[in-house]
Amino acid sequence: MPRPIHRLPPLNALRCFVVAAKHLSISRAAEELFVTPAAVSQQIKQLEDHLGCLLFRRTARSLLLTDEGQACLPGLAEGFQKLADALDEIDLLQKGGVLTVSVAPSFAAKWMMGRLEDFQEQYPDIDVRISASNQMVDFGSEDVDCAIRYGAGNYNGLETDHLLSESIIPVAAPSLVEQAGIREPGDLVGVPLLHDDGPERDASCPDWPMWLKAAGVTDADGKRGPRFDQSALVLEAAVAGRGVALAKARLAEQDLEAGRLVRLFDLEQPLRFAYFLVCPARKARLAKVAAFRTWLLSRTRETEAGPVQPDAPAA
Repeated sequence: MPRPIHRLPPLNALRCFVVAAKHLSISRAAEELFVTPAAVSQQIKQLEDHLGCLLFRRTARSLLLTDEGQACLPGLAEGFQKLADALDEIDLLQKGGVLTVSVAPSFAAKWMMGRLEDFQEQYPDIDVRISASNQMVDFGSEDVDCAIRYGAGNYNGLETDHLLSESIIPVAAPSLVEQAGIREPGDLVGVPLLHDDGPERDASCPDWPMWLKAAGVTDADGKRGPRFDQSALVLEAAVAGRGVALAKARLAEQDLEAGRLVRLFDLEQPLRFAYFLVCPARKARLAKVAAFRTWLLSRTRETEAGPVQPDAPAA
């Protein structure tokens, strides 16, 4: 016979147990729940007293689940997920609210921020919060509605929309092009080269030594020049005239359109990685997520259909 609701342990104690069991760590559970480790330990002790059994075996180096803990964890974790899903159903009836989007930092800075005003004008009741991060989102524990990621598109268990393809083009500030007399790849000998050491691991993305070799330039040192760990920083350095960059074309669009950068040569390398919108199915049903998806797909289709930017004029 099911246990009556009034005899259930306190919800907070159950939550502390589920989070501690997920991490097998009291301290990491405390970080996720924004409480002290002592508070988590106290809640778990109260739960064990209520149930009359131990849920964890504590060793000098680790926290292990007892048989009782292992037996009840799947059902409790599923129960908390159902609670979250039930609350999300309320959001389905609401057109407004806060929309939290996790976005890779460079895409947020160079593509998203210049277009968000258009979304806000179309959906004034939705407040967008951009969380700039390269880390994969844990939709089960983080308060994030959807994410824009740069990768190969294999996001298992998530609804995925292809947003934009990507390619590599050489770009530079107009002043540097004029000063260095850059008209063909061979003119890059002696010109500072800017390197993108971002966290993406796309084997199809060329670095400077690879690009110069493919362009037939054999007397230039492709390893020289400053290095940056974000694509947006590479573009900012190029705008400042610090060197020539191998830029991701979609990220460089606004700087090219504004004339802060010009595209060099008639060379473009398509990449295997692309930009994708991802979210769990339960989040995709939310009105605010559906509105953002519709708007984003519309804007990215406009971008895919149009040219990135004319090449720099020949001498």
